[in-house]
Amino acid sequence: MALIHAACFPPAERWRTSAFATLLGQPGTHAHVVPDAGFVLWRRAVDEAEILTLAVLPDARRRGVARALMSAALAMAEADGAEVMFLEVGRRNTAARALYAALGFVAAGERRGYYADGEDALVLQRPLR
Repeated sequence: MALIHAACFPPAERWRTSAFATLLGQPGTHAHVVPDAGFVLWRRAVDEAEILTLAVLPDARRRGVARALMSAALAMAEADGAEVMFLEVGRRNTAARALYAALGFVAAGERRGYYADGEDALVLQRPLR
């Protein structure tokens, strides 16, 4: 997952292998991987779930991989007892914002200067039940 993440994000936003190992070692954290294409990492706490990161390799983009990964995460989170899914997305990331809107996510807030380059993040949510 760290190799895929590194191919998808700028250096300041890349996660190390140790970060993935730590997160996956925590209760309630799950990953869904499409080999050689991408993955989604999410976690559940009580009745809320959060997408931690979604990464699709550049060569696999625009082929429905991100939609399939997100759909799997939403279904797994609901089956795991979550009632709502949250995520953050860069304000300028129009492709991701369009995908999330198509999946039923709506604005719930924002985080100013959230990303390493100072970009704001929009907080989105989607009910699961």
